[in-house]
Amino acid sequence: MEHRHLGRSGLLISELAYGNWITHGSQVEEDAAVACVRAALDVGITTFDTADAYAGGRAEEVLGRALKGERRQGLEIFTKVFWPTGPGPNDRSLSRKHIMESIDGSLSRLQTDYVDLYQAHRYDYSTPLEETMQAFADVVRQGKALYIGVSEWTASEIRAGWEMAQDLKIPFVSNQPQYSALWRVIEAEVVPTSIELGIGQVVFSPIAQGVLTGKYEVGKQPPAGSRATDEKSGANFISRLMRDEVLEAVAQLKPLAEQAGLSMAQLAVAWVLQNQNVSAAIIGASRPEQVHDNAKASGRKLDADLMKAIDAALDPVVERDPAKTQSPAQRP
Repeated sequence: MEHRHLGRSGLLISELAYGNWITHGSQVEEDAAVACVRAALDVGITTFDTADAYAGGRAEEVLGRALKGERRQGLEIFTKVFWPTGPGPNDRSLSRKHIMESIDGSLSRLQTDYVDLYQAHRYDYSTPLEETMQAFADVVRQGKALYIGVSEWTASEIRAGWEMAQDLKIPFVSNQPQYSALWRVIEAEVVPTSIELGIGQVVFSPIAQGVLTGKYEVGKQPPAGSRATDEKSGANFISRLMRDEVLEAVAQLKPLAEQAGLSMAQLAVAWVLQNQNVSAAIIGASRPEQVHDNAKASGRKLDADLMKAIDAALDPVVERDPAKTQSPAQRP
């Protein structure tokens, strides 16, 4: 497993991070979730990403139990704050109250004294940015988080937050956007701004919720137990990609993957890692063998001809509109 710097910071993270958005505490039983974490550790993954809102806090709890007993200094643990964690009006957003209460809840569930990266899970239009950044600064100064990041912020929002972080003298080092060979909305604005500011991307959905594995085929029912059959959340997220024209384009990648000696999942993850502004690609899994398969993408370099062939196959269905990077207009 290779490691990369998180932006221009001194923090090294595994170029594949393990994330537990839908699976832990929701889609799979805890024994299976723990087995996947063990598999991630076995292949050299040291970076683990979660959020306080995933499965109502259960995802953090499962990850905390799975990592218990591991050498803390050998791990990079990331979590996030924004989405609702309770029924009250202040159990959400990036207000000072919610941030200061949420970090303590996350640390308790994760069974750790600090997280390496604390991320704003979306931009909050209902709270002054100054309030949010000052709260993050206090979290850092209290030693509860070492670095600060964001998720799915636009280029202008990233710049505004980074400038305040500079004034507050806290390390704003990352953005966590959706990014894959099918979803490239960060390339036009977010990536150039991030390169300028020294911010690295920790991207999610590099295999497009499983669509880029080729397991979904035109005219066939989704495989049992797949993301597309998870009515709790996965099916809703993946539905926009389950169009015939997308599945037909993805099918053209199979011979390209075979020629490169890669599975289609490995090809998708390796493609994301060719972008040098990507510090890590987050993978998820419901079975340990998925972790072992994805891990083989680490360190793989795709030649220029292969990259062009992938672009040619997918170009008609690729989403590139930077306006697709969005946060809720109102407090969730």
